[in-house]
Amino acid sequence: MSLKRGAILAKVENSALKKQEDRDKMAKFKVGDTIDVHQWILEGFDKEGNEKRRIQVYSGTVIAMKGGGNREMFTVRRLVDGQGVERTFPIHSPKIAKIVVKRPGIVRRAKLFYLRDRVGKATRIRERKKGVLIEDTVTTK
Repeated sequence: MSLKRGAILAKVENSALKKQEDRDKMAKFKVGDTIDVHQWILEGFDKEGNEKRRIQVYSGTVIAMKGGGNREMFTVRRLVDGQGVERTFPIHSPKIAKIVVKRPGIVRRAKLFYLRDRVGKATRIRERKKGVLIEDTVTTK
């Protein structure tokens, strides 16, 4: 019985995703959102041989998402001392402690690579606000 490569890969990804059911509880975010990525950093070992770990926060704007399933990744961009810094994170990485959405944004593109050419206030993205239902005032006679 021969399985095609795609079927085997799908089986492996599904079993890995079932193990990471707690990842579904993570904040849902989209391209254009400003997020905080809380990542575990290994600082070394103490005298007893235990790992010394701490959480480091990387905040910025999500400019791209790629892949799917277990291989899904996202790219976060921020400015440090006037220089743009981008980092790509796997969504299902055990090194990510949590993801917090600070400010949801409205964009009309899947990839925001045009932000690389912009500096300062030109990099701002409009904020997506929670839907407020405004009823039309229609008078009937």
